[in-house]
Amino acid sequence: MPKHILTRGHVRALSRHQKAAAAGVAALGAAAIGLSAVPSNASTTTTAEAPAQTAKVAYSTQQIQGVKADVNSQFAGADVKVEQFAAKKKAAAEAAAKKRAAAEKKAEAKAAQARQAAESASRSAERAEVKKAAPKKYGDNLDGWIREAMSIMKKHGIPGSYEGIHRNIMRESSGNPQAINLWDINAQNGIPSKGLLQVIPPTFEAYHVKGTPKDIYDPVANIVAACNYAADKYGTMDNVDSAY
Repeated sequence: MPKHILTRGHVRALSRHQKAAAAGVAALGAAAIGLSAVPSNASTTTTAEAPAQTAKVAYSTQQIQGVKADVNSQFAGADVKVEQFAAKKKAAAEAAAKKRAAAEKKAEAKAAQARQAAESASRSAERAEVKKAAPKKYGDNLDGWIREAMSIMKKHGIPGSYEGIHRNIMRESSGNPQAINLWDINAQNGIPSKGLLQVIPPTFEAYHVKGTPKDIYDPVANIVAACNYAADKYGTMDNVDSAY
């Protein structure tokens, strides 16, 4: 085949022809596609219209904003509930703490009262023990001697009043615990009367009360022994008005 030499002008012309051909082919293809999309029983109408432009899609944020608002509202409501729960929990804890504090205070007060009562009872017991252990002190005189003798007589069931004892002491010795009779019949017999109530030694020995000194000149021992003898012989020292 002979070779054809194409000039620059031929190339341009060919390019225009090729473009036209390509456009025709494209148009025919589009028409074919359109015809194939129409049902076989439908009539076709070919109209020359400009290709339709693609409509722009408008997006609305109204619904999204509403959803966001609803979600925010739910979160806000949840926050309020959490705060309310926390407040109730705090109030309950504070109430429980106050209740515990009140109970502890009440228990402490009760324990303090119990301790005070125990201490008071202990002090009372101690005072009673001391009072019981410590003998009562009497004056070292006629009044004290009579009173101490009467306390001993009471323990041993020996009768005798203060007046009856005092009256007989004053008649027998004038209140002198060292008095002694050296002239009566007892003295003549070698057993003179001695002490506040002028008791002879055999009588003192026979009626001496345990717990008192075995000393006839001891004022308390002398009174108790003499009253014990008088109770045996006369019923009580109150019944003695003369030498006995």
